[in-house]
Amino acid sequence: MATDLLPQLARHHRFRALGTYVHLSTTGDLRRAVELAEAVLAEVDLSCSRFRPDSDLVRANARAGQWTQVDPLLAAAVAVAIDAARETDGLVDPCLGTALVEIGYDEDLAVVLARGDVRTVPAASARPGAWQDVRTDADRAVFVPAGVQLDLGATAKAWAADLLALTLVDAVGGDVLVSLGGDIRIAGSESRAWPVLVTEHPDGVGDEHDPELVTLDGGGLATSSTLARRWTAGGVVQHHLLDPRTGRPATPYWRTVTATGPTCVAANVATTAAIVMGPDAEAWLAAHGVDARLVGVDGSVRRTGSWPEPLDLPAKEA
Repeated sequence: MATDLLPQLARHHRFRALGTYVHLSTTGDLRRAVELAEAVLAEVDLSCSRFRPDSDLVRANARAGQWTQVDPLLAAAVAVAIDAARETDGLVDPCLGTALVEIGYDEDLAVVLARGDVRTVPAASARPGAWQDVRTDADRAVFVPAGVQLDLGATAKAWAADLLALTLVDAVGGDVLVSLGGDIRIAGSESRAWPVLVTEHPDGVGDEHDPELVTLDGGGLATSSTLARRWTAGGVVQHHLLDPRTGRPATPYWRTVTATGPTCVAANVATTAAIVMGPDAEAWLAAHGVDARLVGVDGSVRRTGSWPEPLDLPAKEA
């Protein structure tokens, strides 16, 4: 989404999964790491996708109001989403599946874009606070409240980056950097400085600002943006970052927020909450000790906490 990587002294591989690019860098066995990464992300997709009719999430949503036996991966992902809602007083809410369908995001984004503006948008049927009734049990069952559809888009990709990075370190050894569409997790035993390019669009294509180069030696980095996942429904441009209080896209104030954190989930929860909060985001990020870079809809850039000092970009080869 809004971050990408520069090559550095580790082996690299890039492929696609979960509807986005996956960049994997490791000082360990790259071939084994790639094989394991593909397998882990395939399991995550089968468990957590809102667009696969055979996924555990789709099955749990179809049984709303009842307990559903699910893969432990989905139970873990739902528990992470509930924690995110609790930490943000519901501003990062997993119960927005119905609201996303209402504004036309009911299939993979490529399908939504291809069909164009063919739907009317009904009055919002959001249920703020419904996340408090979501339950998981013994890591093997999920309870979705009646009338609710879960969507894990606000946390699942970042959670998958954390899961994959830690899994690879345990299985392959060495140091690892995983980027799932710009949601990054670094893990390993060495305090290795990993260079990271911060952009607003994938690979910086279409960016107004030059990329910002920073280095990270651990933890996570994530970006939330209203620029990448956009489509038109009901004659209005929509985006995927919803305000749970209205059930509709958050009012534009920040167009992109990037943050660091101890995990990728922590960073992504902060960035999503910041987009929803709008003008209150800077104070909230500062109060929670979050290092962040915020780009306003007017292109202005603000930073909070100890956001890494940008480095000079290497000169391009002639």
